[in-house]
Amino acid sequence: MFKNISLLLLITIFFSNCNSQSPNAIAVQRDTTITPATSFSKLFLDSLMLETFIKSNQGENSSAEKLRNFYKGRNYQFAWFTEDGLAEHTRSFWNLHNNYINYFGDTSLKFKLLHKQIDMLLDEDSTIKLEKSRMLLADMQLTKHFFEYSNHAYAGKVNSDDLQWNIPRKKINAVLLLDSLLAREGKNLAAWEPVNLFYKRLKEKLVLYYDINKTGGWKVIKFEKSRTIEPGGVDPLISEIKKRLYISGVIKIQDTSDTYTPELEIVLKQMQKGFGFAADGVINPQLVFQLNVSVKERLNQMLINLERMRWLPEQPSGNFILVNIPEYRLHVFEGSKKTFSMDIVVGKTAHSTVIFTRQLTHVVFSPYWNIPRSIVRNEIIPAINRNSNYLAKMNMERTGFSDGLPVIRQKPGGANALGRVKFIFPNSYNIYFHDTPSKSLFTKESRAFSHGCIRLAEPEKMAIYLLRMQPDWSVEKIKAAMSASSEKWVPLTNKIPVFITYFTSWVDSEGLLNFRDDIYGHDKRLAKELFKQ
Repeated sequence: MFKNISLLLLITIFFSNCNSQSPNAIAVQRDTTITPATSFSKLFLDSLMLETFIKSNQGENSSAEKLRNFYKGRNYQFAWFTEDGLAEHTRSFWNLHNNYINYFGDTSLKFKLLHKQIDMLLDEDSTIKLEKSRMLLADMQLTKHFFEYSNHAYAGKVNSDDLQWNIPRKKINAVLLLDSLLAREGKNLAAWEPVNLFYKRLKEKLVLYYDINKTGGWKVIKFEKSRTIEPGGVDPLISEIKKRLYISGVIKIQDTSDTYTPELEIVLKQMQKGFGFAADGVINPQLVFQLNVSVKERLNQMLINLERMRWLPEQPSGNFILVNIPEYRLHVFEGSKKTFSMDIVVGKTAHSTVIFTRQLTHVVFSPYWNIPRSIVRNEIIPAINRNSNYLAKMNMERTGFSDGLPVIRQKPGGANALGRVKFIFPNSYNIYFHDTPSKSLFTKESRAFSHGCIRLAEPEKMAIYLLRMQPDWSVEKIKAAMSASSEKWVPLTNKIPVFITYFTSWVDSEGLLNFRDDIYGHDKRLAKELFKQ
């Protein structure tokens, strides 16, 4: 099957073109080496039939060139039918496609007549076969439908431009994606889907929660605001909590006792971790509140985040840094392996940290803090008016004037707002990573306190990691530079991509389903677009 197509070549071309500006604008020549003797199907159409179909379907729309390229590349051989009926990969795709519609509620992909026809042919008891003219139309309809499906399912259906998402969206080459589907004969589609690892993990949990929703979900647990239950305690509410965890699949064996057992403590500590709480095992109103969020609300939360995950490129093969704002965590990856993570402080709601991606290029030891004009205007000048010695007290200096405002910077030192080191990934938002003298903030569960930049709990660890391949920068030299009285810029030999993201639901590398609060309201804005009728 497909003797004239190299699967390895197809996959290589597909992945190399995922991020091109015009993924389907590729000049495709008709492959005349494909004949009835070498093709997987003995059925062929001609270019006139295809052009007639294109004109009858809104003419030169976005699918027209894709359709031409796809069928020319296979010498107008049928894609979805053989002379015996539906091809095996057609069955596989249709099952995948229907699952997408059912789980994601994307009814825009449900075309009544096409669905009725394909479902009829898939019926094992059906002996009905389409005549060639109807089969021809169905083949072209399925191809066009695949292009629409791949755009929704793998690139995302919502326009992210107005949703404060400044990471370039993944591009899908629908023609080469379809070629690769056919070449693998519809087998192992989980490995074929052009989605990142984060998407695959969360989609599995989405399917689980749909099954829970079908059975009615879970009941609300009533819990007084002042109550707590310690591990080892006995309380009638323990049996309700065990039932809630059993329904959600966290506990595999149902236990109706009122005793807070060691086994339950292990599970609840994991649940606390999944909600971003301190994992102390104490049942308190904060934990119960999260357990009471309905399965329908959790499904919507997962759908919102799966949409964002479609926008992301597939996971880079090299090193990269991923910041998840609602998690208040930074993760360093080497390919698909997470090397380490650390707590962070992000921007408060009024100074929200921007979602974007850039390359980290420099480490700056003992930095000056060039104070933003807004802070000078709103905070520094009022402080100077109250205390004429304010600048000296805060180790600051005036270096000039600009548009009527003093230009002020804070000198290097332990009290510097940027701490002992900062990490630069040049951007127009003036956002970077940095140390901080305010270490106590990292003990809090919610950490939205900054003016937009990202404070690191372990800046020395980050500096050592980034400079590990540069022999001139030993651990001792890094520590000395962080304690110096003068600023030192160090360019990285190997720049590293930084992705600043916003996910309120995901599955971590340990398989734990996580939920977080929508601290900036981005989920609400996306929900209005994603769920509108």
